[in-house]
Amino acid sequence: MDVPEGLRYTDEHEWVASVGEAGEGAVRVGITDYAQDALGDIVFVELPAEGTTVTAGQPCGEVESTKSVSELYAPVSGTVTARNESLEAAPEQVNGDPYGAGWMFEIRPDDPAAVEALLDAATYRSRTEG
Repeated sequence: MDVPEGLRYTDEHEWVASVGEAGEGAVRVGITDYAQDALGDIVFVELPAEGTTVTAGQPCGEVESTKSVSELYAPVSGTVTARNESLEAAPEQVNGDPYGAGWMFEIRPDDPAAVEALLDAATYRSRTEG
């Protein structure tokens, strides 16, 4: 299972990466390798619209696979600033490259410090192994 260093993680299996200037910009959000593997082949992704206000820990979208439908949770509170439109036509990108082309949306956090309060790679790894 791939758990890149330098990202932050949630117990709901989302990853968060800073984009732009640290502490000032948005964060990019996707689901982890662990999550995409557990879901199986992803066939549809419903993402929050740009401009939507999201609340940490609350559902803000869905990921549908051949096995099930899972909610997508906001890792931090803030405003959605971008979404990965390419997932509409090619949701399988989430399976093939969950930390790259399979990213889902970006949020400008209300509190940039909230990102640092998320799980680091070692802690997330310890919660998903064994």
